[in-house]
Amino acid sequence: MHLMKVDPRALKENPDRMRLTKSTPLADALLLATIKAVGIVQPPVIAPETSGGNGYIITAGHRRVRQAIAAGLEEIDVLVDDAANDNGAMRSMVENIAREALNPVDQWRAIERLVALGWTEEAIGVALALPVRQIKKLRLLANVLPAMLDQMTKGDMPNEKQLRTIAAASPDEQREVWKKHKPSKADPQVAWYSVANGLEKTRMYAKDASFDDDLAKAYGIAWVEDLFASADEDSRYTTDVEAFLGAQQEWMANHLPKRGVIVEADTWGRAKLPPKAEQVYGRPGKSDHAAMYLDREGKVQTVHYRLPEPKKAKAKGEEVGGAAGEEGVVVSRPRPDVTRKGIEMIGDFRTDALHEALARAPIEDDTLLALLVLAFAGRNISIASGASGDVYGYARMDRHAARLVGNEGKLAFDRETLQQAARGVLIDVLSCRENRTDTGIVARLAGDAIGADGFLPNMGTDEFLSCLSRAALEGSCKDTPVLPRQKVKDTRAALVEHFKAERFVHPLALFAPDAMKLASWLVKHEASEDDDLDEGSAEPDAAEPADALDGEAYGVAAE
Repeated sequence: MHLMKVDPRALKENPDRMRLTKSTPLADALLLATIKAVGIVQPPVIAPETSGGNGYIITAGHRRVRQAIAAGLEEIDVLVDDAANDNGAMRSMVENIAREALNPVDQWRAIERLVALGWTEEAIGVALALPVRQIKKLRLLANVLPAMLDQMTKGDMPNEKQLRTIAAASPDEQREVWKKHKPSKADPQVAWYSVANGLEKTRMYAKDASFDDDLAKAYGIAWVEDLFASADEDSRYTTDVEAFLGAQQEWMANHLPKRGVIVEADTWGRAKLPPKAEQVYGRPGKSDHAAMYLDREGKVQTVHYRLPEPKKAKAKGEEVGGAAGEEGVVVSRPRPDVTRKGIEMIGDFRTDALHEALARAPIEDDTLLALLVLAFAGRNISIASGASGDVYGYARMDRHAARLVGNEGKLAFDRETLQQAARGVLIDVLSCRENRTDTGIVARLAGDAIGADGFLPNMGTDEFLSCLSRAALEGSCKDTPVLPRQKVKDTRAALVEHFKAERFVHPLALFAPDAMKLASWLVKHEASEDDDLDEGSAEPDAAEPADALDGEAYGVAAE
């Protein structure tokens, strides 16, 4: 190593330098003032280029060189040295820490660089005079989403508690929360408390566990060390709350004292004692009872209580009752054979198997029709029925499905019952009413298929004909002996009189849908071979308006 003078402008920056984030303006201003006043006290360290050039690369002192140029110095003293085996990684980190504290993200990246170069956590701790626990804590930032790290390098840092919560979450969980709370141009700052709240999970600590390691393994509990906690305490925890509480329950069952019971906790986290029981706060007696329970933090707690004396028998030979309130103990329920997560997995398995069977298994026509009736009675089906006058009423589909189930809990029906149930379902589902119950174009297709036009009532009444425009009213006179009158009401009265003996159905009331609208509907909903039957993103057809009797009337109704 030797000292020499060089033009600071001729030095090249190290692309693999330690400090990536910008220094604070105050620190740069202070360094510039110092250089202008007394010059550079500690010369920067440079090394010859190893990639074929004749220049020098800055190993340590990028800020000093940059501020020397800002101060207008023509030459500065530098120390020339060969690059170390680790390319000067440790020396660069020590230099930067001594000059100005590194950003935590830069510290983490520097430590990861040293680990990749063969440094152990213990050796890094010794070299930097930092405890190994602090080195491990910084390495937790490896679990933070890169997009969050980029935001942190800008100086927008969460506090230690928030950082601990973020680092403990999985990358997928972090990614989902970051989508909701990432910064925007209007608000460049991140609400880290919202990010942490979105990733917060209930923790059950090993220090609160009464069970041993064998029981923990039996319940699949894997402890995770909280490196942000104090080093002198057991900070291990798990987020598998169900497994933790299950292990605690089993431990209590195996360690029940004499005259002891397991009870539940109330809203305030206290034991639910039997009615008229008095809690013993002092030393319990031999006849007192013990109640074990889990508090809000999952800790095993024990309280003692005393029951009142049993009542004496009123008559000779009458049995003396037991201790009052003995039967009133609220015993906590044992852990179920299958947890809630397991029940949810079973539901997924059943659904996939049911869909596979519906798609591939052979099904008779009668059974298929019965299954369709059952499907409409499902708990996830809500049908605004047009079968009643109540606009806001819902179809009661269960009564149709119940007719198809026998005494043994299996499908049992005759063909007539099946047809009646299917007809009832269709009546409750299909509607052409101009309100929230409108089924859409499929109801028109259904009516056309079964000849529902023949069941339309006589529309040649004064009430309906008054809804027609002059042109539509005069058009209704076609194929009748009625001639249009000068006044609309006279034409309407003549038509009403004529249709008393005949049946009149307006052409727009017929079920057959308009050919162009039907073609448009078919194109919009045409299924292809690539369609996913499970796709749930398609919008319902409820927004499609039904045909109106005339454009003017529909326009008024739409407004």
